[in-house]
Amino acid sequence: MTDALSATGDFAPAESFSIVDNAVSNPVVVDPTSIPDVAEIPAVPNGFITMGLAPELIHAVKDLGYTQPTIVQQKTIPLALPGEATAEKAARYIDLMVSSQTGSGKTAAFLLPVLHTLLKQQAAVEAQERDEYDRAVAEAAAKGEAPPKRAKRKDPTNPRNFKAAAPGALVVCPTRELAQQVAHDAIDLVQHCRGLRIANIVGGMPYQLQIAKLQNANLVVATPGRLLDLQRSMQIKLDQVQFLVVDEADRMLDLGFSDDLAEINQLTIDRNQTMMFSATFAPRIQQLAARVMREPQRVTIDNPQEKHVNIKQVLFWADNAHHKRKLLDHWLRDTTINQAIVFASTQIECDGLAGDLQQAGFDAVALHGALSQGLRNRRLMALRQGQVQILVATDVAARGLDVPTITHVFNYGLPMKAEDYTHRIGRTGRAGRDGLAVTFAEIRDRRKIFDIEAYTRQHFQSETIPGLEPQQRFPEARPGTGASFGGRGNHVADRRPRERSFGGPREGGFGGRPQAPNRDFGNSSRDFSGPAREAFSYERKGGFNDRFAGRGDAPPAPRGDFGAPRGEFAPRKPAFGKPAGFAKAGNGGKVFVPRDTAKRPAKPAR
Repeated sequence: MTDALSATGDFAPAESFSIVDNAVSNPVVVDPTSIPDVAEIPAVPNGFITMGLAPELIHAVKDLGYTQPTIVQQKTIPLALPGEATAEKAARYIDLMVSSQTGSGKTAAFLLPVLHTLLKQQAAVEAQERDEYDRAVAEAAAKGEAPPKRAKRKDPTNPRNFKAAAPGALVVCPTRELAQQVAHDAIDLVQHCRGLRIANIVGGMPYQLQIAKLQNANLVVATPGRLLDLQRSMQIKLDQVQFLVVDEADRMLDLGFSDDLAEINQLTIDRNQTMMFSATFAPRIQQLAARVMREPQRVTIDNPQEKHVNIKQVLFWADNAHHKRKLLDHWLRDTTINQAIVFASTQIECDGLAGDLQQAGFDAVALHGALSQGLRNRRLMALRQGQVQILVATDVAARGLDVPTITHVFNYGLPMKAEDYTHRIGRTGRAGRDGLAVTFAEIRDRRKIFDIEAYTRQHFQSETIPGLEPQQRFPEARPGTGASFGGRGNHVADRRPRERSFGGPREGGFGGRPQAPNRDFGNSSRDFSGPAREAFSYERKGGFNDRFAGRGDAPPAPRGDFGAPRGEFAPRKPAFGKPAGFAKAGNGGKVFVPRDTAKRPAKPAR
């Protein structure tokens, strides 16, 4: 560049310029009018609009920050929407069985089509009422009479106007937390819909408050127990339910709600559509679907074996409960934690751990099924509002809890069922966010760890913390994996003889021990058939009844039916005295004569 400049500061001839010099000396002039405006760049069309949903629902979804549906929503919503109705036939509905990963948007997948159909039906009813009123006004004008007045809406809080609720849609959830979360999402979706009411019915709440919320409700989200209580007391009628949704059907059966589901099925027998959402299509779920659904269509987006690509899963082995407590304390002091959930196995462990964390200075609260519903609601609300950083909970919080600010999940106590592990870690990494799931396990928990690996088809990467390494040796190889990863493998192959160091198989060798002779019946050299069996039965120390008959060359005489030859029967005789029985008395009756014990033989001396 310095050689390219002349003494007066002018540029040298163009031939001596480099490429960079030429670019600097001859800049490209861009016409501002040729740059397209940002508003003119074609945006990706809203995926919910292409599905044909109601404008009110699309507006609500956009306010929530979503413009494109998830995979489960793309495949479920078009199938859940009713077909085109004609003059010859009514709209056709399809029963669905949907299985998808936690945090994939299953709640909106069944709420949006149900709310869309309810909106369309409500619009049709209003149009019919408007036409009838216009016709009545025209008839009154033709007769020269005053136009009729519109009917006023009755006050639902007045006891005189009480009318049992008759919702058009029903969503049944296994836990109260899940039902409250679904109802909260439904209320967000109908914020721009006029006339649609959502009611949440769960146990542990005052009856009068829930009865007031049921008035004019179009969609009811409930747990089975409280729903049937209100139905039996004639506070709600289920004969007009058109859409029945069973959310988390596998958990519903785990909690023993099969009889309640059968009763709800009979009360809503005239419904148009049934949708069932479950983690897996286990045989018990298929049996339930066969009873309550008509030719259901399956939609499997991803199974529990699909990896949570946005959730990092790590495992830490602990020597004992004290060591595990130190590991948890170390992790909770991580500054990257926004909010976290610590899962415990039992309610007692949950309360004790929450108390210990509070004494250690952490902002922690406990959540389990033994707490009152009002206290559970307050603690969940505090978690959603960011007033609580750490929630220590049992598996009641493993489903339905959607808090985007949860960045870490700690499995302090392992779940009873391997499939609950996937629901636990699904509380973080929601809607494509990143999350971290940390599991603590002792040596006694290794079988549960292996079961979780077999269920999820993923291998835990065990890690250690400097200064908190376990002193015990924990297994890295999975027992009996066989050909499949993480499974129990071939049990027959696990029983095959193994070589023992340098001595070869079954030969003691270096570090081994002599093997006992093979006593398996299938491989034994001794023959156990025919006369050999009889000889062997009396082979040990002179016969089977040595202690009674003494030793001898011939086997003792058969006693009773146990020692009789095959095909014959030797009647059993009393060992001593006369047998017990009834004898005639002098008065014509009968008396019971006990066994004669006077002639009891003396016990032979040994």
